[in-house]
Amino acid sequence: MQTYLTDLQVAARYGVHRSTPWRWAKTDPTFPQPITLTPGCTRWKLADLEIWETARGTSAA
Repeated sequence: MQTYLTDLQVAARYGVHRSTPWRWAKTDPTFPQPITLTPGCTRWKLADLEIWETARGTSAA
């Protein structure tokens, strides 16, 4: 089963502002792209974020 995170949850995971994951998605080609589950419901896959963390050598605090 997939776990999906909101922008607030992603921001909390990395200790950044809510807008930062959106900016990363636009400017950092290595950052996972959000997935639109339904109109108005966009989330990040936790598994994709964990892969990104591993590739960067970082992890959530």
